[in-house]
Amino acid sequence: MTKTIKKDLLNIKMYPSRSEMGCGAACDIEKAVSSVIAQRGECNIIFAAAPSQREVLDALSISSKIDWDKVHAFHMDEYVGISPEAPQGFAKFLRDALFDKARPGSVEYLNSTADPETESERYAALLKKFPADIVIMGIGENGHIAFNDPHEADFNDDALVKIVTLDEKCRQQQVNDGCFSRLEDVPETALTLTIPALVAAPQVFCIVPARTKAAAVYDTVHGPVSETCPASVLRRHPNAVLYLDPDSSSLMATV
Repeated sequence: MTKTIKKDLLNIKMYPSRSEMGCGAACDIEKAVSSVIAQRGECNIIFAAAPSQREVLDALSISSKIDWDKVHAFHMDEYVGISPEAPQGFAKFLRDALFDKARPGSVEYLNSTADPETESERYAALLKKFPADIVIMGIGENGHIAFNDPHEADFNDDALVKIVTLDEKCRQQQVNDGCFSRLEDVPETALTLTIPALVAAPQVFCIVPARTKAAAVYDTVHGPVSETCPASVLRRHPNAVLYLDPDSSSLMATV
C-alpha cells in the first residue's frame, strides 16, 4: 500500500517496491502532461538522466496516453567536453531510454562540446522561449538536484544555466551507479540548469529510489531548507511530489 505524507508544501509518496514507485510516478506524470496539453496545446518538459530514473522513463517511453508530438523536451545537465556518443553522456542516456522511443515533437540537447559559456547562454534562451511546465528529476547522494552540488547551489541564482565543478561525492556517485569505472574518469565540470530554472516549473515530479539515497532523502525532508541540501528547496514548491521506494525511505521517521 502506498503511504502519502506531507512536509511543508512537499507531497511525499512511499511505495512498497521500486517498480510500483516508477509506475506510480509515470501515471501521475501522464495525467499532468495530458492536462497541460489539453489546456495549452503543448507541454514543455525537463528530464533528468540517471539510472534512478530508469523505471519511470521506461514506463513513459511506452505511454499511449501522452501526445508526444506536442511535447518539447529538455534535459537538465551534461558533462563539459564529453563526446555526444559517449555512453555516460546524459543526452545519449535520454535518447536511448526515452526520446528515440516516444519521439517528442522536439528535443533540445545541451551541447557538451560547444564553448560552455556560449552554450549556457543558448540553452537559457531556449528555456525562456519555452518555459518549463513540468520537471522530472531525482536527488543525488549529496542532496543535489541536477548538478547543483551543495557548494554550487544557489536558491536565488540569477542564471538559468551555468558551468559548475562537481564535488567528489557527486563524482563518486557516477562510479557507484556504474557509469564510470574509476573516479578519475568522471569529468570535473558540467553544465547544469540552476535551481531557480528547475523550481520555476509549475509541477515537479522527483523520483528517488535506492538505499544510497536514503540519507539525502532524510535531509531533504527533515533537515533545514538550505543549500547544504539543495533538494530541500522542494519543500517550498507549491506543487512538487517526491516518490520513494522502501530503500530510499528507510531512514524516514514520521513527518
